[in-house]
Amino acid sequence: MVTAAPPLVLPGAPRRRATAVRHLGPNWYASVMGTAIVATAGAGLPDAVQVPGLRTACAAVWALALVLLVLLLGARALHWIHHRDQARAHLLDPAMAPFYGCLAMALLAVGGGAMVVGRDWIGTGPAVVLDTVLFTAGSAAGLAVAVAVPYLMVARHRIEPDQASPVWLLCLVAPMVSAAQGPLLIPHLPAGQGRETLLLGCLAMFGLSLLATLAMLPLILARLIVRGPLPLAQTPALFLVLGPLGQSVTATGAFAGAAAGVVPAPYAHGFDLLALLYGVPVLGFALLWLALAGALTVRARRRGMGFTMTWWAFTFPVGTCVTGAEALARRTGLTALDALATGLYVLLVAAWAVAASRTGRGVVSRELLAAPR
Repeated sequence: MVTAAPPLVLPGAPRRRATAVRHLGPNWYASVMGTAIVATAGAGLPDAVQVPGLRTACAAVWALALVLLVLLLGARALHWIHHRDQARAHLLDPAMAPFYGCLAMALLAVGGGAMVVGRDWIGTGPAVVLDTVLFTAGSAAGLAVAVAVPYLMVARHRIEPDQASPVWLLCLVAPMVSAAQGPLLIPHLPAGQGRETLLLGCLAMFGLSLLATLAMLPLILARLIVRGPLPLAQTPALFLVLGPLGQSVTATGAFAGAAAGVVPAPYAHGFDLLALLYGVPVLGFALLWLALAGALTVRARRRGMGFTMTWWAFTFPVGTCVTGAEALARRTGLTALDALATGLYVLLVAAWAVAASRTGRGVVSRELLAAPR
């Protein structure tokens, strides 16, 4: 019986380890974000549409997001340990580098979900501790990415005018997620300057992200108008524009809810005005963009757009519009906003179910873990 000789390994030659994660990029954190927002958005739906078992289901989805976060943190750690060349290539790739913002947003989304629904299972005390850790880490990472990636875009990347993409917003929207999640921790701080500092710090991150988005968005829209639709595989990225829009509406609602007793009365009333007078127009623009992105996605699908990890763009950005509509509905009491939030949530759950099932299938077949073609 003849046996095959083992492959020759030259002395000193590097051995590849953890090959399954070599092409696991930071964009995979979008699956954590998209899963967590299903839980938090579902918990905030109006009472009229709450169904028995919905909150329990939302808690289970949050637990799934937590598990996914832990698994991805471990897998990405292996990626950095064994495949630093690939990790460095991601940072130097203008199409991939902005996805490092997804790490920050995944941490923040899971931490906020702990305060909204996770406390039902783990208790309020552990939820506060978990959210404090994840909010601190996510905010620090988000601020670092908001500086580092634009620096790389200016100093190291070589970008052509027709490469402008909604993906660029991912490195700028993480501070907006911090701004929306931070007020959840304010009631758990001692009364005094700590609460006011956190509230105004969140307001500063709101402004940072909003103004950077307003500077970037015209470039993206101009590219679409001048150069035409995005390539088929990149078309779902159009939904990423909804992220800073919906999350900013959510953030202003959170500010208004937390401001009473934290800042002097005139300023607390100003937060109430901001939530309504800012939230309604921006949500209107978000719905306009949702319609445009949806129409272009249908067009791309008819032309053969297949599944890629960009399909997760259908989840978290739409989820921010759900939470924004919910915040406005609570402030105004309008049934029209209740209906809008409910309809958007149905869309979110459908998009999440499709993206999650296709991702699971791609992981099992290892197609999504293969080198990009």
